[in-house]
Amino acid sequence: MSVSIDRRGAVTTITLERPAVRNAVDPDTAKALHQAFVEFEHDAQARVAVLTGSGGAFCAGFDLGSLAGGTDAIAGWLEQLHFDQADGQWPLGPMGPTRMNLSKPVIGAINGAAVAGGMELAMWCDLRIMESSAYMGVFCRRWGVPLIDGGTVRLPRLVGQGRAMELILTGRRVNADECLRIGLCEQVVEDGNSLTTALGLAEQLASFPPACLRADRQATLTQQGLESELALRREFDNAVEIIRREGIRGAERFVSGKGRHGEFDDI
Repeated sequence: MSVSIDRRGAVTTITLERPAVRNAVDPDTAKALHQAFVEFEHDAQARVAVLTGSGGAFCAGFDLGSLAGGTDAIAGWLEQLHFDQADGQWPLGPMGPTRMNLSKPVIGAINGAAVAGGMELAMWCDLRIMESSAYMGVFCRRWGVPLIDGGTVRLPRLVGQGRAMELILTGRRVNADECLRIGLCEQVVEDGNSLTTALGLAEQLASFPPACLRADRQATLTQQGLESELALRREFDNAVEIIRREGIRGAERFVSGKGRHGEFDDI
């Protein structure tokens, strides 16, 4: 079993289970990881997912051993990848879910190396919690293997064009404290605490009205590259529907005395 799934109420934990290769992803693992997130997306009870790795590593990228099998093996794998959500099939990326546009948030619990394709997988997550000894890096720079799972797209959007270019071209190691400083992660915790912290955050997100949370998340993701007027119009049109569905009930709870003074626990 290369991927395990733990469903507890509204939170689904998906774990890469290949510790012998630092959770490197081969084609079978990519398919299993992709399927895990397809199931999460279609699970009506699931609201937030946490992605992590076993054995002290998040993900060392794509399993280069499977690429070393020859041109035919590589070509056969590449032919299975696609961008379109055709015939009910969600897009499949080399690392699995990296071309999927989910409607629900995913939190990465980065408990060790998240390098090459593993870094791309981490950047695909909405939020990243890193342990103090964890690190990222475009380590595939050494082997002539390009970024293919969104790294050249997501990294500039997270940290800016110039900084992203430097990290991509040099392939250097980026420790957790630098990741936090440049916006490549949102929180750094003590070693061994990334999963617990991510699960706590997931529970908090899952407690909020789901339609509003998903709508604001999607609006934030899709505003990239849009003219301001169009982005504002889309935000407004979307918000009107959400106010009707959840906002009015939320206002009524506020009037009844809940959630005063910025309180998030009793809402």
